[in-house]
Amino acid sequence: MCGNNMSAPLPAIVPAARKATAAVIFLHGLGDTGHGWAEAFAGIRSSHIKYICPHAPVMPVTLNMNMAMPSWFDIIGLSPESQEDEPGIKQAAENVKALIEQEMKNGIPSNRIILGGFSQGPISGVNRDIAILQCHGDCDPLVPLMIASLTSEKLKMLVNPANVTFKTYQGMMHSSCQQEMMDIKQFIDKLLPPID
Repeated sequence: MCGNNMSAPLPAIVPAARKATAAVIFLHGLGDTGHGWAEAFAGIRSSHIKYICPHAPVMPVTLNMNMAMPSWFDIIGLSPESQEDEPGIKQAAENVKALIEQEMKNGIPSNRIILGGFSQGPISGVNRDIAILQCHGDCDPLVPLMIASLTSEKLKMLVNPANVTFKTYQGMMHSSCQQEMMDIKQFIDKLLPPID
């Protein structure tokens, strides 16, 4: 499932407790793996939803002095003016598309699949009618709240602005918290209710 001609292990999966009628595909952040997020989703899971947390390929990351680490694409810098790894982002999007197509082959319709991510998880080819939940800590030292706010405004230009929810969490750094996970669960359960 990996981009940039590098391989990665199979995704961490939290299977549905009964027949899967929906799926959540969630991309981890730079330097992480899908395991921690799979564990987090196991704690908030709904019995009809399969949670898929793929692992990024290991590659050199320019921002981190070319150290090799799990990354969906190269990151050159963090400022809005920084050059972007467009080929790497496109490859990551293709890999996500392949995961979505696999779940559709498994019998889950595309409108019952949610794509999410932490920090580096990309969004491309967005449907204007999709719902977006963007969460951010107000004390994040890596991705300042101002950048998250700009991202939210950009998302509102790409999709119906009424479908974008931006939540901030007081005191949260570049991580997640219990309230955020509960908000994510509520968002997922609203969009993917049981159908049987």
